[in-house]
This record gives sequence, structure tokens and C-alpha cells, in this order.
Amino acid sequence: MAYVLVLYYSRFGATAAMAHQIARGVEQGGLEARLRTVPGVSADHEATAPNVPEDGAPYASIDDLAGCAALAMGSPTRFGNMAAALKYFLDGSSSLWMNGALAGKPAGVFTSTSSLHGGQETTLLSMMLPLLHHGMLITGLPYAEPQLLQTRDGGTPYGPSHLAGRDSDLPLSADEKALCQALGRRLARLGRALRDTT
Repeated sequence: MAYVLVLYYSRFGATAAMAHQIARGVEQGGLEARLRTVPGVSADHEATAPNVPEDGAPYASIDDLAGCAALAMGSPTRFGNMAAALKYFLDGSSSLWMNGALAGKPAGVFTSTSSLHGGQETTLLSMMLPLLHHGMLITGLPYAEPQLLQTRDGGTPYGPSHLAGRDSDLPLSADEKALCQALGRRLARLGRALRDTT
């Protein structure tokens, strides 16, 4: 069964909430959504994470990434960049790069920030870079999505975004939810179309 991998790291829950909305859009678009997260990283070399998270999505494996028909990848903003936990996972994907396992597959990115101008677009761009090295086909959101022009919260043509607020406690707005679902539907359509041509 073809699936879209919705891969994310979330510390306070906002990015996870976005991932669930994207998964909803993927299923509206006719493909299975596979939600996966990554464990946090630590400067303590003795720190270990449980093999299975206590709650939320299971941890992603390289096989989850290799087998996807499309990828949606999300991270909170860390000084205008993706979180270290997600970067660490991607740094372990060189075997897929060497055999071109992701080349030609569609991908999109999403993020959440505490402030409106807290680096949403640079974070989205930072997540695109390793995906481009893998040969993935990056898709954003077209302005045919009316929420891009009316949003007072998050939302960019580079991918969905969310304004979580200083205490990371603001829920997703209606526009933010709609844009997340739109990316999910777009990735499902592209994943199906490209899979059917190979």
C-alpha cells in the first residue's frame, strides 16, 4: 500500500498537531498517511530514549523513509533552522542518498514558531536542502489556496506554518488547518501520479 510519510519532531505539540492535519489531507487525497516522529537529541552521551515513545507517533526508521511515495516533513523553528533531532535523523539517511531511493519522489515541509516573524520561511528552506540533495521534488502551496492570502496567522507558499505564541499554547487556526490539509492532499495526488508513471 502506497503511503505518504508524515515525519516530524515536536517538543510542545504544535508541530504534531500540524502533522495530524496533514495526515488528514493525505487521506482525503486517497493515500495512507504514516505518522512518524524522531527522538530528541541530547548533549549527554549516556542519555537514551525508549525504543517506543510513551505517547504519540512511533519513531521513524530509514525503511519508513525509503518506502514512502511522498514525504511531508515538519519541525519547530530553532533560530531559523530545523530542530537538531530532525537533522540528526536526516544525517543518517546517506544510504538512501547513495542508491537514489528518494529521487523523484514529492516532498513538502511545515513548521511552527513562537513568533510570527520567528524564522518560519528560513526553517522551511533549511528542511528543503537535504531533500533536494536526495533528488526529491519539492512542492509548496500555490496561491490557489485562498487561505494564503487571508491568513493572519501562519501560512506560506513554501509550506504550512503555525504561530504557536510565546508559551507555545495557541491552537491551530482555521486557516492553518486548511493549509496543512491542502499540503497533504497535494502530496497524495503527486505521490499517486508519479507512482503510476514509473
